[in-house]
Amino acid sequence: MSDNKEIKTKSSKVQSVDRALALVDIIAASEDGLSLAQISTSIGLPKSTVFGLLSTLRDYNYVQQSPEDGRYQLGIKLFELGTQVARTWDIRDAAKPVLRRLINEFSETVHLGAEDNGEVLYIEKMSPESIVSIVSEVGIRLPMHCSALGKVLLASKSKSELKRIIGLRGLPAFTHKTITTQAKLEKELVQIREQGYAIDDGEIMENLRCVAAPIKDSYGITKYAISISGPLRDMHGKRLENIISEIQKGAEEISHSIANARP
Repeated sequence: MSDNKEIKTKSSKVQSVDRALALVDIIAASEDGLSLAQISTSIGLPKSTVFGLLSTLRDYNYVQQSPEDGRYQLGIKLFELGTQVARTWDIRDAAKPVLRRLINEFSETVHLGAEDNGEVLYIEKMSPESIVSIVSEVGIRLPMHCSALGKVLLASKSKSELKRIIGLRGLPAFTHKTITTQAKLEKELVQIREQGYAIDDGEIMENLRCVAAPIKDSYGITKYAISISGPLRDMHGKRLENIISEIQKGAEEISHSIANARP
């Protein structure tokens, strides 16, 4: 069985669904498609089992098979679903004016993010000309416990959900300032909830400070967050106070926008 495509057999999972989704991931990683034999080898299952799963996915257009060489590729249904998801993500349109305003005012990198399976998924990033390289791009994921975006999103989670995420992702150290114990993280999350923003003080990247604020829906649930990141030397004193104030205002503005976007 392939190390990176191990089929999990926890009782809470439906094995056939788990296997079918693993097949989709395997096919998605190939640019030119894969043969039945290649997929069977990659997932570590008999050809007969893989063929049955692929036939079902093909019937629903989640995969397609080349009539020339029989290779399997992703199907049109996934494109359709992806397009539908993209339409619902009007959060980017709502956030962009605020992100641009923050860049114009502070000339620092700004982000929009959401939690995805215990990690921060970066949905939008805007940067001015800067000599500081920040390890983030749209579409990538970074840890939650050591990023301002992640911590402000974690602050909205229940204790049981926090425990689940820590069990899934751990609390690895990236710098000497990274929080690596649940007790210390919980204490900071209490403070974040009280003050309404989070700070990453060189916890994921040395000499980098980030400030993040939560974006909430009409029910007061934190769905997204925005952040400003910059060198420690530029993110202190009165300027840091202004950044904290403005990012909170910006998050509130976006929250109001998405809460009133639909009837």
